[in-house]
Amino acid sequence: MKEIKLAKTAGFCFGVDRAVNLVYKLVEDGEKVCTLGPIIHNQQLVEDLKSKGVNDISSPDECKSGYKIVIRTHGIEKETLDYIKSKNLEYIDATCPFVLKIHRIVSKAEPGTVTLIAGDSEHPEVKGIRSFCVGRAYVFKNREELSEIIEKYKIDSEKSVICVSQTTFSTEEWKKCEKILKKVCTNCKIFDTICSATSERQAEALALAKECDAMLVIGGRHSSNTCKLKDVCSEYAPTFLIETAAELTDMDFSRFNVVGVTAGASTPSVIIKEVLKTMSEEIKEKEVEATQTVAETAEAADKADKAAVEASADGETFAEMLEHSFSENDTGKIVKGVVENITPTEVFVDVPGRKQTGVIAREDLSAEPFDKCEDIVSKGDVLDLIILKTNDQDGVLKLSKKLTDSFKGWEDIVKAKENDEILEGYVTAVVRGGVLATVKGTRVFIPASLSGVPKNEDLNILKGTTARFKIIDVNEQRRRAVGSIRAVLSEERRKAREEAWSKLEEGMKLTGTVKSLTNYGAFVDIGGIDGMIHISELSWTRIKHPSEVVKVGDQVEVYIKSLDQEKKKISLGFKKIEDNPWEILKRDYPVGTVINNAKIVGITSFGAFATVIPGIEGLIHISEISWSRIKTPADVLKVGDEVDVLITNIDFDKKRVSLSMKQLTEKPEEGIPALQSDDETPAEEVTEEPAPQETAEAPAEDTAAEAAEE
Repeated sequence: MKEIKLAKTAGFCFGVDRAVNLVYKLVEDGEKVCTLGPIIHNQQLVEDLKSKGVNDISSPDECKSGYKIVIRTHGIEKETLDYIKSKNLEYIDATCPFVLKIHRIVSKAEPGTVTLIAGDSEHPEVKGIRSFCVGRAYVFKNREELSEIIEKYKIDSEKSVICVSQTTFSTEEWKKCEKILKKVCTNCKIFDTICSATSERQAEALALAKECDAMLVIGGRHSSNTCKLKDVCSEYAPTFLIETAAELTDMDFSRFNVVGVTAGASTPSVIIKEVLKTMSEEIKEKEVEATQTVAETAEAADKADKAAVEASADGETFAEMLEHSFSENDTGKIVKGVVENITPTEVFVDVPGRKQTGVIAREDLSAEPFDKCEDIVSKGDVLDLIILKTNDQDGVLKLSKKLTDSFKGWEDIVKAKENDEILEGYVTAVVRGGVLATVKGTRVFIPASLSGVPKNEDLNILKGTTARFKIIDVNEQRRRAVGSIRAVLSEERRKAREEAWSKLEEGMKLTGTVKSLTNYGAFVDIGGIDGMIHISELSWTRIKHPSEVVKVGDQVEVYIKSLDQEKKKISLGFKKIEDNPWEILKRDYPVGTVINNAKIVGITSFGAFATVIPGIEGLIHISEISWSRIKTPADVLKVGDEVDVLITNIDFDKKRVSLSMKQLTEKPEEGIPALQSDDETPAEEVTEEPAPQETAEAPAEDTAAEAAEE
């Protein structure tokens, strides 16, 4: 193989492209979607949609709650459509406009009309067409079957007869059938409903097959139009049909000098490119001859964009570009269109001087976010539009309003940079190195470093949001703009800080968000300004780390303890007076209260310390441990024991609590001498009890030591 030739119109046709984009758009918008049958006859694309959560169902009853049904490009039977409507199921009709045209033709025929359908009787498109017929309907796949039907059912004697064809029917076979009808059924009204894209595709494939030594057809084996292409090419050259590039490994094209390549209307461009790349590797550096590659077709809009930019760079106004655009090639021309009809997925316009119907797909209507097409345009509106693709005869003009909007909005982008204005745009995509936002119909690139998103976080958090940014750079020749969200955020933070500092006062209560934690405290954002809560201010009890009380992201109530305007430092308070353990003790634990299961936390020679409530410990003097005299508290108690105690005294000024164990037990009868150790200090000689632990800032052993010193 020395040379590869690619057919001009290989790949998605208008109807398939429209349906596929519709489903992917629904998925991107977060909709739950299922398709009634495969959206197109291409297994690879169907599998890709399945990986994104889109499954094809065989019956409306299989549709799960909350899902939208998308009707495939081939259309469905009338009975099924009526059933969907009767059940009030939410659906979107992605049926190809050319198929819908056939539905209208057969359904509006006179009652009793006999309908002849050229096509495959088992194909879903034909089944759908047949269901809309008002009278008897017969399907034929070639001139032989047509002749048999006419003779068997006496079609030539019927008063009203019409004939339509499947959109992907062979154009050569149709011409032969048409001759028979005109000769035998003179009363038959013939409608040529073969899709213009199919006609063009088959004509190009036929011409290519005559020039090449072999033909390669890319597409699904269940795709009608793909199989027709293979049949057309097979008459003039050895023809091979593959679904993916992987199948090339089993093929040998070495005996052919020139190989032509075409693809069915339901074949994704990525598969075509992969096949071409694989084949090109075999011929190494030889140039691939192609009338127009799929990639070139996909980039037609960008070429139009570039042409308009170059024109504007020479000083042309938009009106001059409009007049200048009517030159050699339709693709990229700017035309005027009048809105005639609006559907949920596209807008139909009348383009003066054109016999084709103009169609603006939803994704080509506006770069700005919108819910309904009616939010952007209304019937009767006159629009400036760019031609993206042209289909002759009964085809359509694929148009874009989004591109013309971007031309008109460019001057506003330039002025925004000059005046240092803040713009508001919708983030449409995450790309390599940053994100794309649209404003005034123009795309603005925002680098990741200027997006305001922390370095290690995902930029997808911006996708689908409205962002405020400044234009920091423009390339007027290429009509490219660079924006910065960070510049706006920095300016807003500076203003917020200045305003906040002017209002702050000591004692002011505020709500803030914990930003970070250190070993010595927590930093809190209180409206663009950071303040710190020292670890000692986080809890009335002892804690080892701030994370025991708060975590990053928490909303906290704080008050300003002190302000340093010069150093811009703020000390925050967090502890609430009502949480002070001494206030709780005063309120809930008066003298005479019994504390059950008080835990022994320290032992000294003169007594034991026990937890009264968290943050407060009391002293059980040796004389209050037992009615019997003991030498040392360690003879009776050890750290960790849990005992019942009675609060006998509270000194709130000195923060001391006196406890007794013995007073909760029965006093022995008098007359029994109590034993007393030689080194024991009588209770009445202790003039001052040691201070128990006031807060968690003083551990039990420290408190005990201080008490011992006293």
